[in-house]
Amino acid sequence: MELLKNGNGPRERLLEEGAQVLSDQDLLAVVLGSGHQGCGVLALAQRVLEVLEKTQFRATPRELMEVSGVGPAKATLLAASVEFCRRVLAPGNYRIRHPSDAVPLLQHYADRRQEHFLAISLNGAHEVNAVRIVSVGLVNRTLVHPREVFADALQDRAAAIIVAHNHPSGNTEPSAEDRAVTRTLIEAGDILGIRLLDHIVFSAQGYYSFREQDEL
Repeated sequence: MELLKNGNGPRERLLEEGAQVLSDQDLLAVVLGSGHQGCGVLALAQRVLEVLEKTQFRATPRELMEVSGVGPAKATLLAASVEFCRRVLAPGNYRIRHPSDAVPLLQHYADRRQEHFLAISLNGAHEVNAVRIVSVGLVNRTLVHPREVFADALQDRAAAIIVAHNHPSGNTEPSAEDRAVTRTLIEAGDILGIRLLDHIVFSAQGYYSFREQDEL
């Protein structure tokens, strides 16, 4: 097995340090077990992760099998694992009382090399309905439109949302574009009756909350 040949592989790190230290790519590599000819398991895991994110982690086995190196066995294992986690670890009843409460829902995106713009949908009690990827951008920016941000929140009949995005550079200071997007989303939320509670910029080094800084 490929993962067992490398003493510093994801499986060994999981055994020695625990699953919490692994990136999403590493965790998928452990589930996959091995790569295929010409493609290592980590590279394969990255391709699978891109498909999962694009489908909001609802990829069918057939969609997963479109990734070269993923056959029926790997595809069904992945689909079953994702569905099991969705059922057992659904964020229902997780209440956001403070911006820091939202950070654990976002932190596993901190190591992404591209900006990921996320939306947390909340009910009237500020309990989490869902956490979704709205868009994936370039290394230093992502494009987002209010239509995409609020589309799922409307279906959820959400009372409020929190938006967030990672800064691959590690610097959590909001850019001028970040502030402009925040103003636009506040205005759109007022029209739709869905309040924007916060905009969080985060990285592996920490986070910046517009609400904590009295900018929202």
